[in-house]
Amino acid sequence: MLSYLSRMAKDFKRYILLIAFLFLQTLSAVAAPDGKALFQANCASCHNPLKDATGPALKGADSRVPSKEWLYKWVHNSASVIASGDKYANDLFAKWNKSAMTQFPQLSEEDIDAIVTYVNSVEPPKSDKDSGTTANAPASSDNTLLYAILTIIMLVVVVVLTSVNKVLSRSANSKEGVRSPRDVPFLRNKVVIAVFAVILIVGFGVWLTKGSEFGRQKNYMPKQPIFYSHKVHAGINQINCLYCHAGAEKSRHAMIPSSNVCMNCHKQIGEYSDAEANPLVNLEGNVVDGTKEIAKLYKYAGWDPVKKDYKRDAATGEVMATPIEWTKIHNLPDHVYFNHSLHVVSGKVECQRCHGNIEQMDEVYQFADLSMGWCVNCHRNTKVQFADNNYYSIFQKYHNEIKEGKREDVKVSEIGGLECQKCHY
Repeated sequence: MLSYLSRMAKDFKRYILLIAFLFLQTLSAVAAPDGKALFQANCASCHNPLKDATGPALKGADSRVPSKEWLYKWVHNSASVIASGDKYANDLFAKWNKSAMTQFPQLSEEDIDAIVTYVNSVEPPKSDKDSGTTANAPASSDNTLLYAILTIIMLVVVVVLTSVNKVLSRSANSKEGVRSPRDVPFLRNKVVIAVFAVILIVGFGVWLTKGSEFGRQKNYMPKQPIFYSHKVHAGINQINCLYCHAGAEKSRHAMIPSSNVCMNCHKQIGEYSDAEANPLVNLEGNVVDGTKEIAKLYKYAGWDPVKKDYKRDAATGEVMATPIEWTKIHNLPDHVYFNHSLHVVSGKVECQRCHGNIEQMDEVYQFADLSMGWCVNCHRNTKVQFADNNYYSIFQKYHNEIKEGKREDVKVSEIGGLECQKCHY
């Protein structure tokens, strides 16, 4: 047994030396900045290595600029380089319709060198037929060697641990009175403990994922203080969304209308007379008396339906109204910036795109999950309405390419829609 343990100790030392060697090799590969990842995270929204986009093609850019030091200053703060009167910077700025480049002070000189190395290494595809892929297909991963090394390390670790486990098991079972694995109680069995641990970890992961929705919940439909039917107002009666939600085209927030906006109509409409043709159905599937819900509105607004006037305080003359405590349905995290007017006016996005068929809902619910992935995918796939839209008149390059037939459309992602600062200022 001692000789066997001695051999195992020598083998273990060899394994450790091999792991240390592979680790050092891997560490050198990991320590260097990943030019492709840096390009994708910081540059890809405006630049392409091989062709002009919002900005010029970046391949060979290091050989076109005055110097490497100039390139560092340009990436860190292009505005200051232009302001200094640098001729090359001002000529470049004028050539690209005076489109300001985003500043990247967080990138080190090594990061910039890594990006330059990456864009210079990108080669155009031979052709769709030769490569079997489209021109826009993503490049294959360049981390194959790294993954192979990590896989080898994991296999070596598994072999070492297996060998050590066998030695320890054999040594332990050689003593008298030690029970065999078959005699181990069920709850102390290693396999049972491992399975239980996996189930616990997976369950915790699911719980954590659900708990990280920051208030977002698809199909969320809370009970409101007054049963308000969008189906009746926006659907049957065709009331424009902007009549009640006037802020949707003027500000960040769409606004929830005050009871005074409701009373513009309901001073004259005191009962729901369409109950037979269009019954109101609540969350539990029960029919709601629309006239009683209008009476609730009168109570909040301080309206006397008999006198046809507002109830006022005898001393001050103020209307005896109470704010309606609506429960907010669509919540975004505090660190997310969303502007309704930018989407409604500039982007010309229909309300139904985010809120579903609102005109068919008796009670409003959250139609989309409003997650970051949902928003990003929308920006990747949505075509910008360039035609007859003055908001995008500054993108003259894209307008010219559309007229010349070089491109069919422009996606939101191509005009900065995937930049982190757009939503996480």
